Amino acid sequence: MAARAAPLYAITGGPCAGKTSLVEGIAAAGYAVVPEAGRVVIREQQDTDGRALPSVDQLAFARAMLSRDLAAYDRHRSAAAPVFFDRGIPDVAGYLALEGLPVPDDVRHAMRTRPYARVTDAERKQTPETAARTYEAMAATYTVLGYALVEVPRASLADRARFVLSAVGL
Repeated sequence: MAARAAPLYAITGGPCAGKTSLVEGIAAAGYAVVPEAGRVVIREQQDTDGRALPSVDQLAFARAMLSRDLAAYDRHRSAAAPVFFDRGIPDVAGYLALEGLPVPDDVRHAMRTRPYARVTDAERKQTPETAARTYEAMAATYTVLGYALVEVPRASLADRARFVLSAVGL
């Protein structure tokens, strides 16, 4: 009998909430992580004078993020140990909703067919308006998909990483 694949976790939320720092802290604890697709896409597009940028072509940007997210998910879906993603596939739909754009069927299909592990226990707080709007769009997208989001408490990076690892049973 084949071993069951380890869980894949998506870390989501508004901008400047500390997601990337948290993911870096989890990586420092020895766990596999996947960087945020949006940051990678922006760097690549800027380096090549590409148009798939949020300030130029929002739909192309979303499609480029989806492509990276799908590849990363598929690359890690059979991982032997947990993998933590700095944002997940549903964040693409959240971004589109935030920008007032329709969510294409292929994005909906990707969200349904590539689930992340679910963690129970939730409490949310965001203060800056933009961060709050982004958080709400991401939270709504994940909630519609049946995820119960867990708010990571405001604490030191080490404490946040310990919280996440404890919440997932590691």
